[in-house]
Amino acid sequence: MKHPYQDIPATLARALQAARRVVVFTGAGVSAESGIATFRDALTGLWSRFDAQALATPEAFRSHPDIVWGWYEWRRAQVLRAQPNAAHRAIARLARHVPELAVVTQNVDDLHERAGSVGVAHLHGSLHAPRCSACDAPHAFADGTPREPEEGRRIDPPACMRCGAPVRPGVVWFGESLPADAWEAAIRAAEQCDLLLSIGTSARVYPAAELPQRALAAGATVAQINPAATPLDARAHHNLRGAAAEIMPRLLASAGFEPPENP
Repeated sequence: MKHPYQDIPATLARALQAARRVVVFTGAGVSAESGIATFRDALTGLWSRFDAQALATPEAFRSHPDIVWGWYEWRRAQVLRAQPNAAHRAIARLARHVPELAVVTQNVDDLHERAGSVGVAHLHGSLHAPRCSACDAPHAFADGTPREPEEGRRIDPPACMRCGAPVRPGVVWFGESLPADAWEAAIRAAEQCDLLLSIGTSARVYPAAELPQRALAAGATVAQINPAATPLDARAHHNLRGAAAEIMPRLLASAGFEPPENP
């Protein structure tokens, strides 16, 4: 039976074999394959009366901190209930086969880390790294695996242990700058890599969407794995249509890093 996804191009497999520095750049599509809703998905249930983009702003937190904190705690509990998928695990295994691997993600979950990736650059922050809304001091959750809050429940944010101001989610909200350390590391990796894999990202959210363009400008091979077309299609060397959880293990096998899966 013919596999529902196109074959891995031999030129891409050879590029992966030869690469010394590889960047894996992931977006919401990778986490969606683990059941985590993307930001473009409409909110459901009791949260459906809210607009996700309206909640993800500093202004919303100042006006309604209990609504915003409750929503992010509900999201965090959902993430902790989810599991890394085959794409996350294949990306983690790739680190064993290439001299240098940088994982850069737009996702605010910890699925890459739970799959085994280390040193992940989170361009849009993390649900698991809250900080003070006033003094920026980090805040540690009392329990890393919270009971999932009731959907739609308002929850007052905890107070900062240093200054007493409300603790905010550790994500990048609309209108905020990307974390400087993560962004600088991502730019450096993209401009120095031999191969960049853009996986499950719409290639529309800037400045993160600059990374494949910077890699191309520096002479790297760029391959895109995505179920649908994106603005990167016209410039990427390879466009593989389909689910990352299906394609990534096959890409490692095509490069000779792992045995092929059973048909």
